[in-house]
Amino acid sequence: MSGPKRRVVVAGGGTAGWVAATALVKQLGPLVDVTLVESDAIGTVGVGESTIPTTRSFHDLIGVDESAFVRATGATFKLGISFENWLREGVRYFHPFGSIGRAMPLADFQHFWLEARAQGHGGNFIDYSAEALAAAERRFSADADAGLAYAYHLDATAYAAFLRGLAEAAGARRVEGRIAEVDQDGDTGDIRALVLDDGRRIEGDLFIDCTGFRALLIGGALKTGYEDWSGWLPTDSALAVQTEVVEPPVPFTRATAHRAGWRWRIPLQRRVGNGLVYASAEMAEEEARALLLGALDGAPLFDPRLIRFTTGMRRRMWNRNCVSLGLASGFIEPLESTSIHLVMIAVTHLLQSFPFGTETETLADRYNTRARAEWEDVRDFIILHYTLNDRPEPFWRRAATMDLPDSLTRRIRLFREHGMAHQDQDQLFRTDSWVQVMLGQGVMPTGHHRMPAAIPPGELRTALESLSAGIRRRVSAVPPHHQFLSRYRQAG
Repeated sequence: MSGPKRRVVVAGGGTAGWVAATALVKQLGPLVDVTLVESDAIGTVGVGESTIPTTRSFHDLIGVDESAFVRATGATFKLGISFENWLREGVRYFHPFGSIGRAMPLADFQHFWLEARAQGHGGNFIDYSAEALAAAERRFSADADAGLAYAYHLDATAYAAFLRGLAEAAGARRVEGRIAEVDQDGDTGDIRALVLDDGRRIEGDLFIDCTGFRALLIGGALKTGYEDWSGWLPTDSALAVQTEVVEPPVPFTRATAHRAGWRWRIPLQRRVGNGLVYASAEMAEEEARALLLGALDGAPLFDPRLIRFTTGMRRRMWNRNCVSLGLASGFIEPLESTSIHLVMIAVTHLLQSFPFGTETETLADRYNTRARAEWEDVRDFIILHYTLNDRPEPFWRRAATMDLPDSLTRRIRLFREHGMAHQDQDQLFRTDSWVQVMLGQGVMPTGHHRMPAAIPPGELRTALESLSAGIRRRVSAVPPHHQFLSRYRQAG
């Protein structure tokens, strides 16, 4: 190796900080010197307990042993999200991971289902998802022959500690201390060092801001603007509490709508994560607290914690020699469990565009362009759940009639008129996800691709029945989730 190592300073720990430190030291090893600064006296939000399947790919990248991870973080397995009362009270649908049906080269599976439906058969769209059926029957296996797409529910604090062990073993250095000052170059404005409250200076070439909502570097020092999306996503508060386990954990997250937002339930091995997201303009904290506590199945382990937020993103997530991650970058409410993914994909992009030299403007521009596209895609998908509803409350009526981003308006119209959905390059949510949520939220297309009409009706019926039956047989061989989890923990 020629030239000095690039000094990377990660400001803040938690999930975002240790994801970044672990990936950098694991992938760039001898090329970088990674130092993470955090204070035990500063807590983390730590409620991001639900993930999506991209987590598994990132774990492969950084060399995570799954069984060790499951044991260390109290993790359970997740096949999707159960949405309850979102369209209206009493209506439930499931957003599964994995593919629904069987992909075809010229027309996506929903067009075959829509043609079958027009002919009077085909059943429910969700009948063609192995993940949805396994979730309904509380079954799970990570074995390859089960063929299930899955993610995890995890203890975020334990996850950060698990990653810290990996990072430090690979050569990252942790410094305990509180950041008192961000020292900048008077000419360029670049960050030169973090000054701790005891006077120590942590100098670096690249700084990663993982200081949460405080955004000490990207916002405080560099004054990077923030783009407010609360006009589309007006929820601004959440109460979070953990409860005792009262039943075997199910392999899915529950998201249940209420008059001014929604509440979550995330089952772990040793506790259950619960929370309630709401718009403070519509619901007082006291009412929200009572609503959350009244919906708990187990005894709370502490008083609910209040979290205030403004949905949106930094105008630039890479500014000068600073890259922001996690809550320092922005916040999109946890409805589809994207928070940890957005950290991981950002770190992946940083690895791909790592600044080994002093000229970084074009790298930063590319990074910021990709980040904006990804965040706006997630934003649109979250808005979709709110705007398509038949609920009567003022909060939901405003969501149903508000002006939408043009990108989302086009998507909804394309599906409503032609049954078409799409996943473009660098977009997170699959075609199947867009289809399932729009169907679940009450949009039934008025038209579809007619290629399936060329199939003789009897053959189409037989093919779909065979497909559904094959899924049922495969899932019937999968063990109950809690039994698989018990064996998996012991096997490690």
